[in-house]
Amino acid sequence: MPQGSCHPFCKVQRHEKIALIAPIAVVLGLSACATPENYETTPVVVQSAQGPVTCQLYTKSLTTWDRSIDRPAAMSVKAADAACQAEGQRQKNG
Repeated sequence: MPQGSCHPFCKVQRHEKIALIAPIAVVLGLSACATPENYETTPVVVQSAQGPVTCQLYTKSLTTWDRSIDRPAAMSVKAADAACQAEGQRQKNG
């Protein structure tokens, strides 16, 4: 840029800059509020060899958040969560 010239954004008045930037800041701020709770579906019960596992599934496109919310006492959390992630994947695949 030649010396003495200003980028086009420099010529925009201060209140116009705020009007341009404010909506972007709001969108970015709201997108940071996305939590798994925003995507919860109705819990489902999956039958396992050790008994029923209640699963909290999320969106069909995102199965990594799928987890157990109730499981048989003899079943580990890891095994119950794996059963729920498998159920989420099964539903995702149709």
